[in-house]
Parts: sequence; structure tokens; C-alpha cells
Amino acid sequence: MSAGETVTLTREEYDALIERTAELEDRLAATEAVEDARVPHEVALAIIDGASPIRAFRDHHGLTLRELSECSGVAASYLSEIEQGRKPGSVRALARIAESFGIAVDALLSD
Repeated sequence: MSAGETVTLTREEYDALIERTAELEDRLAATEAVEDARVPHEVALAIIDGASPIRAFRDHHGLTLRELSECSGVAASYLSEIEQGRKPGSVRALARIAESFGIAVDALLSD
């Protein structure tokens, strides 16, 4: 087809095309959300081996406690207590930490 050519569709064909496009956009968005939710392999292994999720992500990103503290705004001593399981971490602190890693808060929660 060259530039300037037109295509004529019936209303039914047009509606089907729009519906299919919407379905594909939904699938793409779902796929991207799943890919964003994936935990890196080395982080998952560290968590399985007993590391706290925060420590595993911190190590993965090559951050010290002080560096994570600076970028998250959470005190290094508090981060240490959370990592060691002495404190559960407030929702606000976990949200700031997760934001620093570019992940969802639920990735930092462990059973």
C-alpha cells in the first residue's frame, strides 16, 4: 500500500479491530506489570537462604546501610534493626525503602 491509500471497513470490522487493540494493550500492560514485579534471581536466593528482603535488595544494589539510609530517608540504625528482624518496620519506612529500590512494598515483606 502506498501513502495516501485508504481502506474501507464495515462498522463491525472497525469495532472488532478496536476491541482487539484494547485486548492487546491490556495484555501488554499485564505483561509489563508482571515483569516489573519479578525479584532478581540472586535476591530470591538470598531470601531463601535467610537474608532479610531489605538486606538482599541492598546487597543486590551494592548499597551500604548508610547509602540506603541517605536515599530512603530512613535512619541507618532503624534499617539495621529491620534487617536483623528486631523491628518489623513501619509502613512508611518500608514504602520509602521500596521506592529507593524501585520495587513494590510487598517485595520487602516476608512470611
